[in-house]
Amino acid sequence: MKKFIPIAEPLLNGNELKYVQDCIKTGWISSRGKYVEEFEKKFSKYCGCRSGVAVNSGTTALHLALASLGIKKGDEVIIPSFTMISTAGAVVYTGARPVLVDAESKTWNINPDKIEEKITRNTKAIVPVHIYGHPCEMDKIVDIAKDHDLYVIEDAAESHGAEYRGRKTGGLGDIGCFSFYGNKILTTGEGGMLVTNNEEVAETAKLLRDMDFDKRRPYKYIKIGFSYRMSNVQAAIGLAQLERVDKLVKIRIKNAKIYNSLLSDVKGITLPPEMDYVKNVYWMYSILIEKDFKVTRDELAKILGAKGIMTRRFFFPMHKQPIFSRMFSGRYPVSEELSKKGINLPSAATLKADDVKYVVNSVVSC
Repeated sequence: MKKFIPIAEPLLNGNELKYVQDCIKTGWISSRGKYVEEFEKKFSKYCGCRSGVAVNSGTTALHLALASLGIKKGDEVIIPSFTMISTAGAVVYTGARPVLVDAESKTWNINPDKIEEKITRNTKAIVPVHIYGHPCEMDKIVDIAKDHDLYVIEDAAESHGAEYRGRKTGGLGDIGCFSFYGNKILTTGEGGMLVTNNEEVAETAKLLRDMDFDKRRPYKYIKIGFSYRMSNVQAAIGLAQLERVDKLVKIRIKNAKIYNSLLSDVKGITLPPEMDYVKNVYWMYSILIEKDFKVTRDELAKILGAKGIMTRRFFFPMHKQPIFSRMFSGRYPVSEELSKKGINLPSAATLKADDVKYVVNSVVSC
């Protein structure tokens, strides 16, 4: 039987089943059960924040964050060109316009030195994205935001447990947004959460998450809200995952070190970055295939696929997305280079050292 190694796979060997069974036995399977509030409380504390608002995806967490800050039509929001489309989509949902900034080659994240040139009188927020688990240069970004009276919303969908100068991502700006999709370090299957130290923003987000339903004025609505609730069943899984989040992060880092040690001397491969002031959690183990490697990036993906090894190419830059062809112009050379060269290798928490070695041997021998 041919070996199969998925790109990502959840590790569900803690209290997940126990907590889900409790939801079913008690009948609390929607968004009103005890696990939602407990998950919000403990995850926000984990991130160094006072409040958490659980939602049904990372994308809705971003949209809810922007809406809770009053971002609207006519506003502009700065985002990286190299990111998942959810980042741009969330801005568009509000009616605001996303404004792109190129990535920097040393971290693959938004280039803080190119942000200020994109700020106008309509700019209201900056959304840095911690790509593939490596934190952005947050001190520079936060300083720029303060100088221009802008909000900072971290897209931390890929960086559970990552640290910037000793502080966890998600708690470094005004709001942090996480995804708990099935391939993330911490998962609820589908789901997300925004975390913040601003209790007023948190309360606004909780109202908007639930169609602006307020117990003080039931079935009377002042704003158009959203149906973005997380179920008690999902939160139960998330709480069980959170109990072991440090272990889940350590597995990712341990496997990344094995990858690094085996690939460091391979000509034509650029390893993932890790600046000395961050803790990269390697949500994906991501490499660049350079011109002097034996095959192209796409050829490598086919070779590995034939051996049962799943891979994923890097994101397409936002200005290269067909849906945004009329919105963005210009070139973003670093983002384009990353998209052209990048490939994600298996990084699941279920990955064993022998699996990593099999992947590396398959790469080297192609």
